[in-house]
Amino acid sequence: MRFRLTPRETSFYDMFAASADNIVTGSKLLMEMLGADTSARAEIAERMRAAEHAGDDATHAIFHQLNSSFITPFDREDIYNLASSLDDIMDFMEEAVDLVVLYKVEELPKGIEQQIEVLARAAELTAEAMPNLRTMSNLTEYWIEVNRLENQADQIHRKLLAHLFNGKYDAIEVLKLKQIVDILEEAADAFEHVANTVETIAVKES
Repeated sequence: MRFRLTPRETSFYDMFAASADNIVTGSKLLMEMLGADTSARAEIAERMRAAEHAGDDATHAIFHQLNSSFITPFDREDIYNLASSLDDIMDFMEEAVDLVVLYKVEELPKGIEQQIEVLARAAELTAEAMPNLRTMSNLTEYWIEVNRLENQADQIHRKLLAHLFNGKYDAIEVLKLKQIVDILEEAADAFEHVANTVETIAVKES
């Protein structure tokens, strides 16, 4: 491993950890929405929107630090990609919750709870992994498990689509629910992008 860090650079690690912790908050709000009455969903969406704004602030802080730092702990492009992918996760989760409210969804499709559980687990793993960027240690199991979870998310997504097209729902409801489960699938993909970026960083720094 190349030791080329200065005290100034350590703030990147803290900012990545804060961004990942905020994603855990978002995943918990997704879980909360799952069990909430329709009357409570608007308030959950407001809290999710606040979390998404906090995520934006964290991302902008990383970009600002990147633009003002002469020396960075690892490649600038990788810092940018990692920050952007973390931000994408939060954006997708917020969009899913917002659409549940905007579309006035009465009942979420059976199986979506499995999709959200996968996202919650990926969020926990990502938050646990970010502090390890300081030493580039104990990261291999993280990206392997997140990739496994993304494959699981793909299977769940396909089953959800099959369920939506089984004739139980009318056409408009299918369109609404499909957009929500598709966005949650994009969140799973974004978790994989984060894990792949971390793997790229670790390989370069080894």
